[in-house]
Amino acid sequence: MRTVDVSTKFDTLRTARAVGRIKLSPKTVKMILNGEIPKGDVLSVSQIAGMMGAKKTAELMPFCHPIPIDHIEVKTRVGEDYVEVEAEVRGIWRTGYEVEAMNAVLTALLNVYDMCKAFDKSMVIEEVKLVSKSGGKSDWAEDLSGLKAAVITVSDSTAAGKREDKSGPLAKQILEEFGAEVIGCTVVPDDKEKIKEAVLRFKEQGANVIVTTGGTGFSPRDVTPEASEELFEKEMTGFSEAMHVLGVRFTPKALMSRAKAGLLSPNCILINLPGSSKGVEQNLKTFAPLFKHALKMAQGGGH
Repeated sequence: MRTVDVSTKFDTLRTARAVGRIKLSPKTVKMILNGEIPKGDVLSVSQIAGMMGAKKTAELMPFCHPIPIDHIEVKTRVGEDYVEVEAEVRGIWRTGYEVEAMNAVLTALLNVYDMCKAFDKSMVIEEVKLVSKSGGKSDWAEDLSGLKAAVITVSDSTAAGKREDKSGPLAKQILEEFGAEVIGCTVVPDDKEKIKEAVLRFKEQGANVIVTTGGTGFSPRDVTPEASEELFEKEMTGFSEAMHVLGVRFTPKALMSRAKAGLLSPNCILINLPGSSKGVEQNLKTFAPLFKHALKMAQGGGH
């Protein structure tokens, strides 16, 4: 049993809003509004309880990550025979705030129940539901269905049969998991012309995404970025910058990567990945959901 690994996700501004209500007798509602509940101001205390509930979510829900909360707002609205609670929770992190918002609502409603239970035996907490969320992958991510992909492993030792290729098959697996049709995989030595030949061959075969693994470091034989630059129509600098930002979370050695990404044409992306399996997994799972949108932009579409 384990939690979901969110270490490869982007930190983004995420917001969740939830609502719920508790049914009370009209008499109890009047007591709340008139300040006649002996325990105090039911609405204000319930708002505070809701904020506490949001903050305590990870302690109660076994699969919720402890996450930073930048903003909580809990509102109450009173009807003739109910109290409605609305909560909004917001923060910049790698996972969403849906459960925190719902827990804020539920805790606030439970507090209403606790403060009024001596006067109303008929109270019922009605549905607590998420009404909106934003900032997560569902707002911007797209699968790779309908796209063709290819993988090129760049390694002298692998090309010579002295080392098993692990990063190439992993890249192929990840691309297929995202829905791409992988039309080919190949291994080439650390030779600029052979790298370019393999890239152009896959481009001519209709690949929309070409992934290289290896040859991105400081070794005299590491020439994948140089080969790629000579083929780019437009460089996608944001991708290479993000690789450093993401990679340094796992190891400072990621700063030694010179990996690049760019457009070979409006229909084809070339992206360099490190030679390590972990680097391939971390980077490709992060960037694959953006490839289709990048191609749409290259073909004239907007944001």
